Formats: sequence, C-alpha cells, structure tokens
Amino acid sequence: MSSSSAPGVDASTPPPVAKRSVGDLARAAVSGWLGTALEFMDFQLYSLAAALVFSQIFFAGGDAAMAVVLAMATYGVGYVARPVGAFFFARIGDKIGRKQVLFYTILLMGAATTLIGVLPTYEQVGILAPILLVVLRLAQGFGAGAEISGAGVMLAEYAPDNRRGIVASLVALGTNCGTLFASGIWAILLAVMMESDVIAWGWRIPFIGSAVIMLFALWVRFNLKESPVFEERTDVVDGKALSRAELHKVATETNDIRTLESLQKKPLKAVLVSFLLRFGQAGNSGIVQTYLISFITITLAISKEVGPEIVIVSSLIGFITIPLVGFLGDRFGRRRMYIVMSALSLLLIVPTLLLINSREVGAIFVGYALIHNISVLGLASMENISIPEIFGARNRYTLTAVVREIAAIVATGIGPVVAAAWVAAATGSIVPVMVLMGVFTASALVAAIVAPEWTGRDLRDPRPAM
Repeated sequence: MSSSSAPGVDASTPPPVAKRSVGDLARAAVSGWLGTALEFMDFQLYSLAAALVFSQIFFAGGDAAMAVVLAMATYGVGYVARPVGAFFFARIGDKIGRKQVLFYTILLMGAATTLIGVLPTYEQVGILAPILLVVLRLAQGFGAGAEISGAGVMLAEYAPDNRRGIVASLVALGTNCGTLFASGIWAILLAVMMESDVIAWGWRIPFIGSAVIMLFALWVRFNLKESPVFEERTDVVDGKALSRAELHKVATETNDIRTLESLQKKPLKAVLVSFLLRFGQAGNSGIVQTYLISFITITLAISKEVGPEIVIVSSLIGFITIPLVGFLGDRFGRRRMYIVMSALSLLLIVPTLLLINSREVGAIFVGYALIHNISVLGLASMENISIPEIFGARNRYTLTAVVREIAAIVATGIGPVVAAAWVAAATGSIVPVMVLMGVFTASALVAAIVAPEWTGRDLRDPRPAM
C-alpha cells in the first residue's frame, strides 16, 4: 500500500492488486523448488551418511547398534534448532515480506551443509569431531526451520486459487528432488569407490558439492518479486506490517470486521489440526526416509548399495505421485484427499513392512516404494499447501513454520532414535516400526476428519480457516 502512516490506512477499501506475470510465478516456483530441494538434499545426505558411514567416522568403536543410535541422535539434533529458526525468520517474514527471509535461510542452510564436508573425523580430533558435527547440524536446522514453510507460503500466495495444490506441490517435488539427488550421489559413490575410500574421504564429496546448488538458488531468489498476497494485505504499509496496536486502532475506526475477529480469536483449532497433519507426515518421513535405510542395511544385513538405490527408485515414482495428489486436492478438496491417503496408508503399513522384512531385494523395493509414496510423498504434497491455507494472512508464515517444526521435533527428530532403540531392544523385530507408523498416520487421519474443508479460501483473510 502507498499510505505512509497507520491512521491513513482505510481497511474498508480493497488494497491495490499486486500484478504478477506468468514469468514471476515460474520464478517463484523455481525458487521454492530449489530451496526445498537443497534443504532435503542436505538432510538426506546426512541421513544416508548417518546410516552408512557416520557411525564409523564420528563415533568411537563399540557396539554397532549403539553407534547407529548415536548417529540417528545426531540427525535428530538438527531438528532442535528448527523451531527456533522458524520463529526467528518467519516473524520477520510476516513483518517485512517473504523474499528477504528466504534468501537468508538458504544461505545459512547451504553453508552449514558445505562445511560438514570439511569436518575432521573422530580419529583425527577425538570428541571434537562429533561436537563440530552437532554445531553444524544446529546451524543447518536453524536456517532450514523457515525454509520449506516459506517456500510453501510463497507459492500458495502466488498461485491461482483453483491451482494452488498442483503449484504448491512443486515444494514437495523439491523434497523429492533433494532426496533423489542425495541418494543418487551416494549410490554412485558406493558403486565406483571402494568402501574404505568412501569412509576415508569419499563421503565428503556430496556435502562440498552441494554449494553449487546453493549458489544457483541464491541467484534465483535475489531476482524474485515479493508475494502478491503480502503486498495486498490491508495491514501492510510501505512494505511493512502494522503493529497489533496500530492494526486494532485502524480496524476499529474502519469497522473492519474480519480483522477485528482475527485479533480477538485465538487460532487454537487451526494450530491443533495443522500440528496433527504435520505430525503424521513428518513422523512417517523420519521412519521411512531415515530409519528404514539403517534397518535394511544394519539389521537386515542387506548390501549398502541397496539403501540408496531403493530411495532413487521410489523418488522417481514420486514425480508422478506428488503432482497427481496436488491436482486431486484441487479437484476434490484437501480434506477429502487427506482422509483417503491416510486411510490407505494405514492399510499398507503392515504388508509393506513385511515385504521389506522379507530380506528379498525385489520385495524390499516394492514395499519401500509403496509406503514411501503413500505415507510420505503423498501427504507432503497436500501438507505444503494445506497448512498455509489454514492460517490467516497476518501470521501465516510464523504459525506455518512454528507448527511444522515443533511437530517435526516431536515426530521426525525423535522417531528414528526411538525406532533404532526399540528395534535393538526387540532383537531386530520390525513390529515397533509398524506401531510407530500407525500412530503417526492415525494422527493425520483424525485431524482431517474433525476439520472443516479449507481448500481455496481467500488468503488475504486475516482469520484462520477454523
């Protein structure tokens, strides 16, 4: 808006339309895709490294199962910093816009990942090695905390109302691309290098190489225009959001009912529903994309090459799954698709994990691809648009980021550690994994059942959808 002070704002008058071209939308889509791809490549690089080599590089000798637990715990450390980073960056994003924040999050996240590639090992510096790894994981998590949420918010606020699902699914495709790229690098390393060389120095290559993608993503974001919905908000004056007191005064003077309602009502149901939707998807993601690779490699004693290869195959299938689910969400509504996908996931948990537990490589591929695409990628496709849609315009970025990351700490950060410890205590049984996935999936199903439909709502509305 062009007004220079809060008293001059007329909230009863529609704000000017922030025009964006198809090229602007494409640039926003590429930006969101790249940032999310880098985030998930970073975390998948670590999760595969933790499953395959980090237990030998950064942790002292001893019981192999305990080394895996420690490696998974270090993976979980990255999630501790994510809600702090989410709150810090997302609040700024709600006040001054999404563009600047997304530039800084990808810079911090990418730099931390690159530096992991130059860390000394336990053999070289002792206990300092895992300490430095934890520090970089914290920095990585601090930047990543607001990255995928910001990308989802940006695309949701750029996309046409009836195409938000398929456009925002590009964020989930970014997660898939990052997972695929990281798995592909590891598959190549394990195929062309001796295992001793991978452990000695080859593991550094993917971490250092990630700097190339970071630099390209920074260039794209530097040329990105601000979210049109942010610029059209009635509480944004000269590119900055009014304070709560200023907004309350203006809304009272202009009798802006929607804004007054948003200031008076706490979005408790919106927060709870969003938390459970995220909890379900994030928990499944941590189990499937992190722990199951360790289970296949360590507990089932399958060749180390198999883990990255099955992730590659499943991620390729995801290039169909993710946009298809996004399209169906636009067509039939996000709530209905959540119910269908979560119910299907519950039905598939036991048979797919039994296929994986069979130790037959072909059955492992089939079981993993099914559960990964339904329980992780399909839910991620809807989650990236659903949570921004559920929250109101004024605090959309903050609430989206904080809810997503707190749910991730509880589910994804802890899930792989609990699974590793529980399976070790159960002498290799896969039943604990089934139970954990059942709890995660049921959470998303219950949330979708109790929520009203939220698809296609006016994103300039300051009120939550429920």
